Amino acid sequence: MPPLSESAGVIFGWDPLWVAGVVFVITYAFIMSEKINRAVIAMLGAAFMIFTGVIDQEGAIHGIDWNTIGLLTGMMAIVAITRRSGVFQFLAIWSAKKVHARPWGILVMLCLVTAVLSALLDNVTTVLLIAPVTLLITEELEVPPYPFLFAEILFSNIGGTATLIGDPPNILIGSQVESITFNGFLVHVAPIIPLIGLATLLPIWLIWGRKMVATDEARQRVMNFDPSKAITDVLLLKKSLGVLTLVIVGFILSHPLHLEPATIALFGAALLLLLDNMSKDAETTSENVHHTFGEVEWVTIFFFIGLFVVVHGLEGAGALDILAAKVVGMTDSATTTGEVTSVLAMTILWVAAVASAIVDNIPFVATMIPTLQAAMEQLALAGKALSLEQQNTIWWSLSLGACLGGNGSLIGASANLIVAGFAERAGHPIRFLQFLKHGFILMLMTVAIAAVYVWLRYL
Repeated sequence: MPPLSESAGVIFGWDPLWVAGVVFVITYAFIMSEKINRAVIAMLGAAFMIFTGVIDQEGAIHGIDWNTIGLLTGMMAIVAITRRSGVFQFLAIWSAKKVHARPWGILVMLCLVTAVLSALLDNVTTVLLIAPVTLLITEELEVPPYPFLFAEILFSNIGGTATLIGDPPNILIGSQVESITFNGFLVHVAPIIPLIGLATLLPIWLIWGRKMVATDEARQRVMNFDPSKAITDVLLLKKSLGVLTLVIVGFILSHPLHLEPATIALFGAALLLLLDNMSKDAETTSENVHHTFGEVEWVTIFFFIGLFVVVHGLEGAGALDILAAKVVGMTDSATTTGEVTSVLAMTILWVAAVASAIVDNIPFVATMIPTLQAAMEQLALAGKALSLEQQNTIWWSLSLGACLGGNGSLIGASANLIVAGFAERAGHPIRFLQFLKHGFILMLMTVAIAAVYVWLRYL
């Protein structure tokens, strides 16, 4: 990130490190408490970083990663238009009928749909689309929705781990680390995801699957659903799938084309908006565009903006350099860069997993990226410079740990909280301890698989 403006000066001559640390800790505490909307807290934390003089407004703007903001906004707009075609409801109903409305089969199919969509779109958007349909199907089947929603939370985070656009932590890493590309995630992270998914289904079957039953009458009600009726606009579906395909191809080719993911996503959004409205009159076009932008998750967008400023203030005050020195200190006993990489990769993987279960994985990764970048610079100065491949191993470990760690608790990832919100509104609240009892153990299992994968492939 660019250096802070020279005009920044902390009020009353206070120590900027102390002030930034206090603002950071209070901000995190309120985010974890969930008493007040996270976007409000993040923006207030950003404002206090400026008001206290830790950074000035120019420094705050420089601290915002606009590539991440653009990528999220563009993909959310594309999904907002695509969902009007009814394709996501079609997929859910089609999946249920393919397994003859058997509860366990439906759970497996919905998990697969959730994982794939989470990789192609993003997991936050995916659960927004899948959770309401899941509640409808479980209501018709007269079975408890919790096992289905629990499994979808896990698979949204597992599937989202596979790609750069699948999970917000990956978006942050891909945006702020120059050597990490969309194709890099497909080659280095995605291969282990199917195995992790299969391993996760086994304990879910042992806990709930064996006991899942539905009456013949209830299953017939689901079988009576007509998936073709879910498609409300065939032309819009074709346009949406065409643009989405173009965007995914753009992500794959972004490196040789020297284009950032945000540019591709925003272009796709603009193109789909054009295709959706080109034959409509001005008034209808205006309504459609307003509706599309209204569907964008602005709470998430402004949460990111505020968080970037808070972390940038902490970085500018020197706190991340101190933390980076602690990270480097863990490698003192390592004599080769290979040993340094092994120590850092395994430590980061497990620390990220546990920390992401305690705090939301987005602010954790937003803090860790500049910390690790500073640590790598300090290692280079100490004569232990890591090669590009070794550095990337650290980033893959951070991605796997943070994304999979998000399954450890109900506050571990944004997708978890969104599903919990749907469940509560439907009269089936997901309790924190209820989720923690199963989620944390399954998270440790998946991270252990990821650790073996990283060790065998890179270390």
